[in-house]
Amino acid sequence: MPNQLLFTRVLNHAFAGPVDKLLAAVHVTPAYAQAPITNPVAMELLVFALLIAYFLIVRASLSVETPNGVQHLAEMTHEFISEQGESIIGHGYEKFTGFVTALGLFILLCNLVGLVPGLESPTAAISVPLGLALVTFFYYQYQGIKANGAGYIKQFLGPVWWLSPLLFIIEIISHVARVLSLSVRLYGNMFAGDLLTLVFFSLIPVGIPLIFLGLHLGVAVIQAYVFVLLTMVYLSLAVSHDH
Repeated sequence: MPNQLLFTRVLNHAFAGPVDKLLAAVHVTPAYAQAPITNPVAMELLVFALLIAYFLIVRASLSVETPNGVQHLAEMTHEFISEQGESIIGHGYEKFTGFVTALGLFILLCNLVGLVPGLESPTAAISVPLGLALVTFFYYQYQGIKANGAGYIKQFLGPVWWLSPLLFIIEIISHVARVLSLSVRLYGNMFAGDLLTLVFFSLIPVGIPLIFLGLHLGVAVIQAYVFVLLTMVYLSLAVSHDH
C-alpha cells in the first residue's frame, strides 16, 4: 500500500469501490484496488472543494453598500487578472478572464496547501502540472482557431512559403515545448520547495525551517503568477490576427 495522507485515507475508505468501478469502465486498473485515489488526486479534490466553497461565499455575500473582506479579496483578484489581461492580451481580454482566474487560483491554492501540516502540494507531483499545462495548451489552441478560423494555420507556416514545411515542424516542436516548460517549471520548483522544507524540519525542527516555509510561500505565489502570465502570453499569440 502507498503512503497515504489522512484525507486520502478517508476518501479511499468512503469511495474506493465506486472509483474502482469507474476506472474499470474506462479499462484502467489502479495499482492498489483498496486505494485508487492517490495523494495528489485527493489534494486536488480538496482544493476544488475549497474553491467552490469560496466562490459560493463570494456569491452569497455580494453587496454594493457593505462589501465584506471576502468580496474585497475577490474584487482585488479580478482587478489584478483584468489588468494583466488588458496589458498582455489587449482587446477582447475579458472573455479569457474567467478561465485565467480559475486557473491561477487553483494553482496558487495547490501550491499553498502543502504548507498545512498533514497535507502536501499536488503540484509537487509531475502529473498535476502536466495536466494543467495540457489544459492550457488545448485552451489557447481552441481560442486561436475560434478567433482566426482556418487562418490560424498561418501561425505555423511563416511568411515565406517555401520555408513553410520546415517552419511548420519547428512551430509544432515549439508549442509542445510550451507544455514541457509550463509543467516542468511548476513541478520542479514545488518539488524542491517541499523537499527542502521536509529536510530542514527533520534536521532542525525549530526556528530555521520557518525561513524555508517563508521561501516556500514566496515560490508558491511566484510560480502561480508565472503560470498565469505565460498562459496570457500564449493566448495573446494565439488570438492575434497578425500571423
